[in-house]
Amino acid sequence: MYKIICNMKGSRTMAVTEDNLLALEKYNLFADLVDSNGIVDDGVLERLQFNVRSLMQSSSHDVDLISLAQDIIFHPNMKALALHQLILLYIDWQKEKETENTAE
Repeated sequence: MYKIICNMKGSRTMAVTEDNLLALEKYNLFADLVDSNGIVDDGVLERLQFNVRSLMQSSSHDVDLISLAQDIIFHPNMKALALHQLILLYIDWQKEKETENTAE
């Protein structure tokens, strides 16, 4: 389990599980999400939430997507800063996964 910071003070955090990261990878939710400027703002969060809503409507029985939506994407503490932290965690997680695969 991983933790991300949700506000500048660091008083709010969110737990991210391995299953959440696998769901992000499975649905490729971060692909083309952030503009070329690299800034994660409320508009980027709204696009992600819209994409997740669309996926949920088209495939309503995917438990991993529903869990990701409830636990992370639509969590009350999910703001632009938390999304930025989640993206950074996801990148680090993928790098760690790659190094494990090459070590085997």
